[in-house]
Amino acid sequence: MGLLEGQTAIITGAASPRGLGKATARLFAEHGCKVAILDLDAALAEEAAADIGEAHIGLACDVTRRADCDAAAATVIEAFGHIDIVVNNAGITQPLKIMDIRHENYDAVLDVNLLGTLHMSQAVIPHMRERKSGKFVNMSSVSAQRGGGIFGGPHYSAAKAGVLGLTKAMARELAPDGIRANAICPGFIATDITQGKLTPEMKEQILAGIPMGRAGEASDVAGCALFLASELSSYVTGSEVDVNGGSLIH
Repeated sequence: MGLLEGQTAIITGAASPRGLGKATARLFAEHGCKVAILDLDAALAEEAAADIGEAHIGLACDVTRRADCDAAAATVIEAFGHIDIVVNNAGITQPLKIMDIRHENYDAVLDVNLLGTLHMSQAVIPHMRERKSGKFVNMSSVSAQRGGGIFGGPHYSAAKAGVLGLTKAMARELAPDGIRANAICPGFIATDITQGKLTPEMKEQILAGIPMGRAGEASDVAGCALFLASELSSYVTGSEVDVNGGSLIH
């Protein structure tokens, strides 16, 4: 018996082959969950879903557009009957210094990471409220906590810190409806985004700051998402879980 037997999930930004979303989708599927993979590109989303198994679906969705999120939620409900879990994973980053951030950079990063999380949540909350149950897993970042990461500029830190505030507010407001909301703060994870952008010296420097001495894997983040989406965490809401190998011990 899987931990998510008979449940369904939406995972945004999950088409990237080695990304956190795809790893989460795969693990959820292994635990009996039907998964809807959402991404900007319909073909890539469909391909990612098919790769996981025939019970799953892939849909095009631009999370910065509320209408896209509403349409995707309606399609998922039609396909699966209900939505139990939303993993707000879609995100982008830009390695800019504070004086280099222009308005369009700010809008791009804040809109996908923060507004996208709000939009997808808003699209599903009425349905979850009707059913008196639901789980949100929102993707933040260690850069929200430490003020900058390896690749993200200050606007990325701000967006991911915003995700933490939004998650806590969601948890507080939605708890009476039987809906939980939690955030994950990954540290340095080996994914498509991080590959190829690091010199050996940079990588060595990063690993020196991680007590566990290794980069995280997408599966490390997926395992945490599974915990937060399952009944193992039934009394956990409004929390931020650090998945960073000890690199930010508070």
